[in-house]
Amino acid sequence: MDVIALDHPTDAQIRQWHKVLAAVHAADPGAEPAPDPERTARRLLSAEPGARRRLWAAAGGGGLAAVAVLRLPGEPGADRPGEIDIRVRPGHRRRGIGGRLLAAAAGALRDDGRTSVLAQVLAGTPAVPFLESHGFECVLTLRGMLLRLDDVPPGRVARLLAAGPAGYRLVRWRGAVPDEHADAFARAKHAMADPAEYDGAPWDAHRVREMAEVVAKRGDDLYTVAALSGDVVAGFTEVVVPHDCTGRAAQYDTAVVPEHRGRRIGIWVKAAMLDWLAGTRPGVREIETDNAGDNVHMLAVNEELGFRVERESMEYQAPVAALPAAP
Repeated sequence: MDVIALDHPTDAQIRQWHKVLAAVHAADPGAEPAPDPERTARRLLSAEPGARRRLWAAAGGGGLAAVAVLRLPGEPGADRPGEIDIRVRPGHRRRGIGGRLLAAAAGALRDDGRTSVLAQVLAGTPAVPFLESHGFECVLTLRGMLLRLDDVPPGRVARLLAAGPAGYRLVRWRGAVPDEHADAFARAKHAMADPAEYDGAPWDAHRVREMAEVVAKRGDDLYTVAALSGDVVAGFTEVVVPHDCTGRAAQYDTAVVPEHRGRRIGIWVKAAMLDWLAGTRPGVREIETDNAGDNVHMLAVNEELGFRVERESMEYQAPVAALPAAP
């Protein structure tokens, strides 16, 4: 079964790509919503500021049997890992297709001067032994949590807002960070305990704006609430609402900088976010998030708000030198 590069996927290939994602989701749902055809198309066709994307597929059974996306953040040779996502239809697994797609991606990683690659997969699925058999090691465990807004007790958000810490004020923005907060916001991003800490890419005002631009290019809306102490961003939280607002939004980063911890700033900004969304985006009925399994404080904050664990996923990393070479 040949692996083909899809530099410019056709409408028919995009439809087949989505069918692969739907088949994989049906076999390994992991409490996640089914893939959306429009979102699949936007992901394959839209350019992403600050990153390049390579696509491959393997044909089989009158359509596509497997697909792979490789994301290359930064410029060629950047000291940042690539990011690989491989999906194989259940009926075509254990035939070496995934390995051939990985080998194609490995060649592109080498050509781009990358030394490592990341992959995120659901725990307990066939993707785990596949990655481990190809030299990947788990570097982070993530707990997928879901907040159903209808289950939040009346008055809880108002009480949390009223209990905000003295000496701080809330600000909020939609889309890119305002210029007056850009540098302080980037510094607050360093408080995150996530893969950004080991991908070699420091947060600065440019990268913060770049991330907001990526969200906007997809047609989604990025909402941010921050707690300020003077001009310092002491803590913040971000939520992305899909353009079609089908009911579920995604929690992005939440962090409190070390010298401001212990004042319940994290739960304060999250409560302010819920209050904001209730007024501006009432179609949002659920918010999903991923937390590092060892981030005890943020897990406790989310549980107090009403988030419940729905799934567990894992971040794997491998040196490019350990990946198979294309035949």
